[in-house]
Amino acid sequence: MLELPQTSLIEGNRIRWGVTGDGPPLVAIHGTPFSSQVWRRIIPLLADRRRIYYFDLAGYGQSEMHERQDVSLGVQNRVLAALFAEWELDRPDVLAHDFGGATALRAYYLNDLQYGSLTLFDVVAQAPWGSPFVRHVCQHEAAFAGMPDSMHRALLESYIEGSTHAPMSREALDIYSAPWIGPVGQPAFYRQIAQMDQKFTDEVELLYQPMDCPVTVLWGREDQWLPSTQGRSLAKKLSDTACTIVEGAGHLMQEDRPEAIVASVLKQAY
Repeated sequence: MLELPQTSLIEGNRIRWGVTGDGPPLVAIHGTPFSSQVWRRIIPLLADRRRIYYFDLAGYGQSEMHERQDVSLGVQNRVLAALFAEWELDRPDVLAHDFGGATALRAYYLNDLQYGSLTLFDVVAQAPWGSPFVRHVCQHEAAFAGMPDSMHRALLESYIEGSTHAPMSREALDIYSAPWIGPVGQPAFYRQIAQMDQKFTDEVELLYQPMDCPVTVLWGREDQWLPSTQGRSLAKKLSDTACTIVEGAGHLMQEDRPEAIVASVLKQAY
């Protein structure tokens, strides 16, 4: 398990983060409904070459969760910009998945953050996105938040298990489920779903154009949450390098094919 010993107060949210390794800086940004623990099998393989910063998004993982909290994509790019300032980073390389990709792109186009390189995989970045389940939670958040614990756990685990192509291990399932269990975690899980809104990607999708840094887009061929056509389309908009389709990987490539992510980072010039 990755340790997140540091805490920063950003826009009223206590954000937990950690840093490890030695070398040029690399920032890793997780997605939903996960936490920075998605990097636990990747960071150790890069730490002898990179100084890696990782954190839990507002309302996720070990970061603060509370009622009426804004955990939407509209706040996450501002959290990232504040962390960049605190860490005093100048054009670090960035590695981003799912909502982490949306966060990195919003911060680049709306907050003027600059990156040395950007590696995106299975990211939420283009319309359409949002499943029927997401839309149902948006309409009935309170009912889901108040479900009996056993029902919530069953739904939560089924949802998380759908992110991988290969069967998810019990250990991994427990790691990703843990933040969303209990009187604080359960309502927080449905809070972040209820605040999913395509408007936050629509407003930056109109701005997409080739970026001023190398961009690598990877996509799991077996991603059941976001089709690989989105990866191919995104790569064309952001760079002159085609999307790489990763065989045997679902949406959560960190579990299915972590070596593909490590190899991509190691290829980046620094």
